[in-house]
Amino acid sequence: MSIAVFAGSFDPFTVGHLDIVKRAAPHFEKFYVTVSPNPGKGSAMFSWEERIELIESAVKGIDNVIVTGFTGLLVDHCHEVGADVLIRSIRNGSDVDYERQLETVNRQVDPSIETMYVLARSEYAYISSTLVRELIGIGIDISQMVPEMHPIILNKINNINN
Repeated sequence: MSIAVFAGSFDPFTVGHLDIVKRAAPHFEKFYVTVSPNPGKGSAMFSWEERIELIESAVKGIDNVIVTGFTGLLVDHCHEVGADVLIRSIRNGSDVDYERQLETVNRQVDPSIETMYVLARSEYAYISSTLVRELIGIGIDISQMVPEMHPIILNKINNINN
């Protein structure tokens, strides 16, 4: 069986991300959910360590899922963990264009790593980490958009509202 990496900034990890993990992970021997830096998204609301803790809490009980973090090239991280598949999720048409660009670059760097796409379920297609951060910032309930109202999220909400 193959080993897969599902990488993202996950700032924060959403129910859409969790759905992708639950649907894709059973098809692999090991399934890495990997927190990656994304300089194009500006500063993170949640620290690297907080994001890893949020994901670990959300995927608890899914035996083949391993939560990690990395810096550098994603294909290098794939080599480090022995992965031959990258899992990417697609919510809408804009994601298709962006993901296609990433796949092309990754394939040029290392053609041995395959990219597989998992379509977001319609009930999660509107949810993005960016939306969740914006709603946290204005005090809107996000409890239906994150796997759990983890203490890290509650602390962030309290700090913003005080």
